[in-house]
Amino acid sequence: MTKEVSREIELENIDARDIFGARNVFLEQIKQMHPTLRIISRGSKLKVYGSERMSERFEKQFRDLIAYYEKYGHISKEVIEQSFYQGTEPTPEIKAETQNDVIVYGSNGLIVKARTKNQKALVEQYEKSDLIFAIGPAGSGKTYTAIALAVRALKAKTVKRVILTRPAVEAGEKLGFLPGDLKEKLDPYLQPLYDALNDMIPPAKLQKFMEDGTIQISPLAYMRGRTLDNAFVILDEAQNTTLSQIKMFLTRMGCNAKFIVTGDITQIDLPHQTDSGLRKAMDIVKDIKGISTIMFNNDDIVRHPIVKLIVEAFENDRKKPKT
Repeated sequence: MTKEVSREIELENIDARDIFGARNVFLEQIKQMHPTLRIISRGSKLKVYGSERMSERFEKQFRDLIAYYEKYGHISKEVIEQSFYQGTEPTPEIKAETQNDVIVYGSNGLIVKARTKNQKALVEQYEKSDLIFAIGPAGSGKTYTAIALAVRALKAKTVKRVILTRPAVEAGEKLGFLPGDLKEKLDPYLQPLYDALNDMIPPAKLQKFMEDGTIQISPLAYMRGRTLDNAFVILDEAQNTTLSQIKMFLTRMGCNAKFIVTGDITQIDLPHQTDSGLRKAMDIVKDIKGISTIMFNNDDIVRHPIVKLIVEAFENDRKKPKT
């Protein structure tokens, strides 16, 4: 009689529901595919009972399934069949996507790729430049593309941490009247950055990254005095920085660092628009090797189609002679 052994597999930094499926539909499929094994789930742990050979084989294939999920951000019944019957080669659909400007595979099967000419230019310049200015209108994908590049770099281990920052400048509202402590007051300004990260990193893993400092989101003022080595750093809403603030940020760059500065010079929220240092800083450093600029435009707007029309309407109104 074959001796029964047990193996325990723990899902680290992964929500068990993403692997086991809603109402354990994927887990039930896995069990049906392994009638000679007893497979029991307890929270984020999976216990497997069976022969040494079968349980060892199962563990290897199950870990391959986890690796597939970590790479592509989703699994399906078809992927599970591939994992346990054929290995975990990407499906033909995924292979096709890899040849079509994919930057990173996000959560729940989301595929993040460069969708416009200037988004593709930003991806290309990332390989050539250590500092990139990505400037353009709302909805053009400049920040989203930059964050996708940062997540890709983190997954590829070419950087050790990702730092996202914004100046805490009110867009017509007063910060002091918001409820809560300093963090609670500032979080609404940083929420768009959280939203993008949630698209690209599974919740459990993102939470761990935030807790151990692998991913940091903070106001620009917190950058002062730091040297940022082995980091991918994004300054968002840079049009709301003064010249001294943006100089402070740019001089934080350490060894093996990548910096991307995003901004929209038509949406300056400073009390006096002439206080914005973004355009001045770009002009000052434009001739330095290793620095490049991508100018996004209305053709890059990838939100609801009406957003492009709204941006154009405001631009046309701005150009009208003032009476």
